[in-house]
Amino acid sequence: MIDQTVQLMYQTMLNSPVACAHIIGNSEIHHLTGDVYVYPFLDGSLIVADVEGIPFSGFYGFHIHQHGPCTPGNGYVGFHDVGGHYSAVPEQPHPFHSGDLPVLMAYYGHAFMVVYSDRFKPEEIFGRAMIIHEWPDDYRSQPAGNSGQHIGCGTFYPCCNVNLL
Repeated sequence: MIDQTVQLMYQTMLNSPVACAHIIGNSEIHHLTGDVYVYPFLDGSLIVADVEGIPFSGFYGFHIHQHGPCTPGNGYVGFHDVGGHYSAVPEQPHPFHSGDLPVLMAYYGHAFMVVYSDRFKPEEIFGRAMIIHEWPDDYRSQPAGNSGQHIGCGTFYPCCNVNLL
């Protein structure tokens, strides 16, 4: 079964992603940068993240928030006006929001992740913010997993002929 899944993922990533977000760091971590690509996959989305300049090896909260744009505040550690976690279902508790994703694991400042979510389709996240938090999500605290400040942010937009392979 794993062979079939990997083959299907590879075939999916031969096409251009539908939603893209370029990640930038906040005013304190200006060297953080990366990209997130979202492909239609099965009944949801295949999310591919590649980020560098993360401050420490470890785990970081990784969520899609309600809206962009990603505008860092002056002297503010984080990005304001992105709202809470994106959720297509009103009153859904954390960690069942549409935008709740597994933690991002960084190693020597670099993180790469491929994850499947059946909670949204790529076109549903246009204009929403992809946030990297300073701490890992604990998957129980309400409303956002106690994952701390926003250290990275990117706003999803329709991709134009981007191909990773």
